[in-house]
Amino acid sequence: MAGRTFQSRLMTGSGKFDSFETMRQSLAASGSEIVTVAVRRVQTNAPGHEGLAAALDWQKLWMLPNTAGCQTADEAIRVARLGREMAKLLGQEDNNFVKLEVIPDPKYLLPDPIDTLKAAEQLVKEGFAVLPYINADPVLAKRLEEVGCATVMPLGSPIGSGQGIRNAASIQIIVENAQIPVVVDAGIGTPSEAAYSMELGADALLINTAIAKATDPVAMGRAMGLATEAGRLAYLAGRIPVKTHASASSPTTGQVSH
Repeated sequence: MAGRTFQSRLMTGSGKFDSFETMRQSLAASGSEIVTVAVRRVQTNAPGHEGLAAALDWQKLWMLPNTAGCQTADEAIRVARLGREMAKLLGQEDNNFVKLEVIPDPKYLLPDPIDTLKAAEQLVKEGFAVLPYINADPVLAKRLEEVGCATVMPLGSPIGSGQGIRNAASIQIIVENAQIPVVVDAGIGTPSEAAYSMELGADALLINTAIAKATDPVAMGRAMGLATEAGRLAYLAGRIPVKTHASASSPTTGQVSH
């Protein structure tokens, strides 16, 4: 992705954990190598984000600065630049990644497609590897690919809702037409939903709330990591066709007749 190779197909978020120690253990258990950090919330010391950037080992993890909290393209562009500087300060000199979020809607937290495309065009021109968070819109996904984004990140359902994958058909269309990685981001609540997302053909997942707010975040982190692997393997293996009738598992030849 964007010229870099990663071993894990699970990306994780750094928000909503009850403590930094729980976060560190959960991310380690998940096997995730890419971790998002909300630039604006870190810089303003928002609750739960004080010291967050320094709480993780950026020699082992790849930072994905995100523009969470931005409501317009201009805001997102400005915060993306700050994120790149933050990554440099923490030792990742060559990190030009940004998870682009432009969300003006405070209730449903749905991304703005028009300003997302506008911000993506500018950030690509500035040399960013742009990972845009979008509704599962195949037309927008293709437009973002055409302007040079490194991935597209369609939501499965609203952020933090745990509703699972509510738009499988649209995600499959995006996957079928994309020449860049497709990352399902938002809405996944269980490992079965993570596996299902990968079975649809997604290249990777981004999961935060389902891990951070689980009763046992460390165990859930491991479960999500395993589910991501299982779903990818299942996709590559190729599932059997769905039939309207039963098909015996055992051969019918050689049966004893009465």
